[in-house]
Amino acid sequence: MLKSTKASEASEAPVQFEPEFIAGLREVFERQIAFNQVLGLRITEVLPERVEGRITMRPELIGHAAYQRIHGGVISAGLDSMGGLAVMAAIGAKHMDDAPLQRLHRFSRLGTIDLRVDYLRPGIGSEFILRAEVLRLGSRVANTRMEFLGADGSLLSTGTAAYIVS
Repeated sequence: MLKSTKASEASEAPVQFEPEFIAGLREVFERQIAFNQVLGLRITEVLPERVEGRITMRPELIGHAAYQRIHGGVISAGLDSMGGLAVMAAIGAKHMDDAPLQRLHRFSRLGTIDLRVDYLRPGIGSEFILRAEVLRLGSRVANTRMEFLGADGSLLSTGTAAYIVS
């Protein structure tokens, strides 16, 4: 499980996202980003420090027919999407003084600069869990760490990414 390494977080009051903000993120992430629909990527948790999602295995996602493994491109695209969602949550938490809709408009310039994926074990299963957290949110670039897990919690792949935020 991803854990934050910021010592100062313990002393700060926890940020609670409004239902409108979560619904807006869900609308953008699950419906407006068409490729996430192809992946079947669904948000299961959005916190300022961590996001989680799921992908249910389907025949269209198979990368190795003999072993019924999920395609590596699905893994990398899923991790990239979740890293972007983690950045959205971090930006949203940073600007809690803005209205929820106004915060959602801050994501228009978000884009991937760099992505690294390490495939550790074959992705075999009926469902997969994806987690991401922001390591650093700068004024221009955000850095993230992501995990792709089996339904039993076994670590299948990891990723790191950098995103342009300005």
